[in-house]
Order: sequence, then structure tokens, then C-alpha cells
Amino acid sequence: MAALGEVVVCARGVEKYFGDNHVLRGVDLDVRDGETVMLIGRSGSGKTTMLRCLNFLEEPTAGSIAVAGVQVDADPLHERSRRHQEQIRQIRLRAGMVFQDFNLFPHMTVLENCIEAPMRVKGVPRRRAIELAVGFLGKVGLIEKRDEHPARLSGGQKQRVAIARALCMEPKVLMFDEPTSALDPELVGEVLNVMEELAHEGTTMIVVTHEMSFAREAADRVVFMEAGTVIEEGPPEQVLDAPQDERTRQFLRRFLRRGDGQPAA
Repeated sequence: MAALGEVVVCARGVEKYFGDNHVLRGVDLDVRDGETVMLIGRSGSGKTTMLRCLNFLEEPTAGSIAVAGVQVDADPLHERSRRHQEQIRQIRLRAGMVFQDFNLFPHMTVLENCIEAPMRVKGVPRRRAIELAVGFLGKVGLIEKRDEHPARLSGGQKQRVAIARALCMEPKVLMFDEPTSALDPELVGEVLNVMEELAHEGTTMIVVTHEMSFAREAADRVVFMEAGTVIEEGPPEQVLDAPQDERTRQFLRRFLRRGDGQPAA
């Protein structure tokens, strides 16, 4: 792993309610430049909601979030001032997002999908946007698909295009929401291989995942969430191999197998 730098993402006291449902309960999270952080936990534990709050796809009920020096405080009264909206726009420019279901534009080619946001959102000249797209499509192994439409791609190829598209915005941090959950099992590996390479190159990433072997190989830090709180965090060898909290151990028994095939203790 690359040496870690300054804090890129800083979340403090993040709360989120959906009606009476208290989904996030005062979550704190720091992510440093070059760090790959994996969020794990049961369905409903709050990990995806936390990720969406970091990118303001969901508005936190309370707390503050800073990405690459841009801080946004929660707007519980939904006043949505111009300043607040501009701060959110600036955070989204710095935080790329890769979704479960790809979200590619079906009427555009792979290349057009990749150059659309840099040109429209950041004002990147078309020639430069194409240079970025070609470079990142090469990185994910899909340069030969540049002129294809998404309908002609496999699920794994679509997700790799989605990763290249996010990289074309040159974000300070990449966020992944269970990027392999919509894929057939035989296609999962090709996406995880790309993500693992990015992690080892020092790309700052926050990943919601159920892929425990991937977390072990690619994470600098694993964060286990339960009932909207952070229960345990640390290096993967600590959290996955020697968890300190019984709730973490119970969760991992469902996913981890020792080399002899027996459930992890």
C-alpha cells in the first residue's frame, strides 16, 4: 500500500433519520489520502446510508462532512441556501461514486459515457476529456469497447466502465456502494481485480462491500458497522482475524472460513 497522507474525508457526528427510523447514530469517520477503507456490516446496519451521506446523495440530519477541504454542515431545516448547495456541488466534484447498478447512459457509447461529466460539469475541453477516458478505459481493460453501447457489454464490463467514468472526473476519493452485488458470480473477480489494483496504487477509496476476501487483500482499514454506529475498526488482520467485539465476531462467522473449511471462531 502507498504511504498515507493527510485526511481527505472527515465526518463528525453524522446522524440520519428516515421518519422515525434512526439509521445513523453519531458516526465519525476519517479517511486519509491514499487509504482504502472498507465498510462492512449486516444489511440495514447503515453502511450504505453513511456512504450516501458522504456524497450528499442523502442529506444528513445532523453532523458535518468535509471532503478535500470543503466542509458541509447538516441542513436539518432543509433551507438549502445557495451557499449550502454550492458546497454540496464542490463535494461531489471531489468524491466520485460507483453504484451497484452501473447507471450508464444507454444511448451513449462507452467513450461518450466517460467524457460527458468532465465536459459538462467541469468544463474540460473535449480533446482532454477523450485523453482521460482513453487512459482510464485502458486501466480497466476496456479500451477496445470504447465505441460500444452499454447494452452490448457484460455486467462486469459495465461496472468497469462505471469505474473508468468516475476516474475521469479525477476525484479526490472514490466511493463504491457494493459494486459487485448486481453481478453474476463469474464476473465479480474482474471488477475486484481492477479495484484491488487501484487500492495498491494508492487511490483513496471508501468501499461498502460483503466481499471479505477482497477486504482482507485490498483494505488499509476495515470499519464494522452495526445499528448505525461504528462498532470496531482497524487493519484487516485485526478486525477480520482477531475482532475484539462479539458483534463483529458473530457477523464474520457468516462470511469467513478458515483454511480447514471450519467457521471462523
